[in-house]
Amino acid sequence: MAAALAVLLFACRGTPQATPSLGEAFVGPSTLNLRSDIPTQSAAVAVVRHGDRLQILQHRRSFLKVRAPNGAEGWTDERQLLAASDMASLKDLAARAARMPSQGRAIADADLRVHIQPAAKSPSFLALQANEKVDVLTHITRPRTDLPRAPLVLPPPKKQTVAAKKHSRKEPGIPPPPAPKPPPPPDNWLHLSRPDLPEAPSPQGANPEAPSLSDDWSLVRAADGQSGWVLTRRLRMAIPDEVAQWAEGHRIVSYFSLGTVQDGGEKKDIWLWTTLQGQQPYDFDSFRVFVWSLRRHRYETQYIERNLKGYGPVLIEPVALAAGKGKTVEGQHPGFSLCVEKKDGLRYRRAYALVNTSIRFAADRACEAPQPPEFGLTPPSGAPAAQTAPAPTETFAQRFKRRLKALTHGWL
Repeated sequence: MAAALAVLLFACRGTPQATPSLGEAFVGPSTLNLRSDIPTQSAAVAVVRHGDRLQILQHRRSFLKVRAPNGAEGWTDERQLLAASDMASLKDLAARAARMPSQGRAIADADLRVHIQPAAKSPSFLALQANEKVDVLTHITRPRTDLPRAPLVLPPPKKQTVAAKKHSRKEPGIPPPPAPKPPPPPDNWLHLSRPDLPEAPSPQGANPEAPSLSDDWSLVRAADGQSGWVLTRRLRMAIPDEVAQWAEGHRIVSYFSLGTVQDGGEKKDIWLWTTLQGQQPYDFDSFRVFVWSLRRHRYETQYIERNLKGYGPVLIEPVALAAGKGKTVEGQHPGFSLCVEKKDGLRYRRAYALVNTSIRFAADRACEAPQPPEFGLTPPSGAPAAQTAPAPTETFAQRFKRRLKALTHGWL
C-alpha cells in the first residue's frame, strides 16, 4: 500500500503544469505553421488554419508562443495573428462586400494571395489560382505602409515612481534672496537672428521632395463568397479583347453589358466601361459605350465622356426617360447611372437610358453617401467629407402638371 502511494505521488509530482494564458489571438493566413522555436528554420510542431483560436503563452520581441486548439505549443510571428476586434472587422467587411454590386469580372494573371487589408504585409487568408475569375467591387490607392491592427498583448503596466523623500522639507524662516536679472542680448543679436543662415547639409541620398510610393488595391469577391484585397496590377479585366484593344493605355476600372445586338446567328454585347489614367483621388476619368456595327461587323464607340471625376459604384438599372424631341419614347428603358463630381464640388448621380442602340441622358439626382472606410482604414483627421448634391426640388410648373394629370386621369 505504501509503495503504491509513493508511485502515485511521484507521478503527480512529475506532471508539468500548463502555462497560463496571456490572451487570445486568431490565425490570419489560410494555413500557418507553428515552430518549435523562434528561428524560421525550426521544425514545425503544428499547422493551424484561418480563424482558429489560439492562446498566447509568451511574447518575445515580435514573436509569440501560442497554444493551438489541439494543445500543441509553438512560435509564430505576431503579424500573422489577429485580435478578436480584427476578426469582427473582417467579418463585417465580408458582409458588406456580399451586398456590393460587381464592377466586372477579373482574371488573376498568376497565383495570387488575397489579403485581409490593402497592405502587402497583412495576413493572406485565401489563394487564387492562375486564370481564376473574381468579382471586382471597388479599389483604393494608398501608400506602401502597414495598416494598424489591435494589439495582441497589452504592454505591462508602468511602475509607480516612489517619491525621493516621503516628507517635504520645511520652508526656511528667512526667504531666499531675489534671483539676479537675466543678461542682456548680445550686440550682434540682429545678425544672429537673420533667416538666411546656411542650412545643415541633408544626409547623403536623402531626397525630401521624392514622392512616397503607393499601390492600387482592389476589393474582390471569390466564387465561394470570400472577399479580400489584392494588388490591382495583378488582375486583368475579363472584357473581350475586341473591345479591350481600344483602352489606349488607360486602365479599365469597370465594365458591364447593357444588352445585345443580333448579327446573323451571333449575339454581340453592348459594352459600357469606365477607365482611369494614372493614380487619381477618384475612381475613373471617362466612360464609353461600344455597340456592334452591323454594317462593318466590328465594335464602334456609340457614346463617350472624358475629363470626369467619377466615383463608384456604377449601377446597371432601369431608367425613366421623359418624352422629348426626336424619336425618344417616354417610359422605362434599360440603362445605367454613375456618380460624377461637377464644377460646384458636389457629386451627382447621372442616369443614362439605352434606347435601341443609342444612349440618352435622363436626369441627375443626389449621389448616395460614400461607404465607410474598409477594415483597417481610417479617414485622415480634418479631411472634408464628400459632399453629395441635394435632392432636386419640384418646380411650380411640374407640380401643376402632375396635379392636373392626376385630376383628369391622364385625359389631358
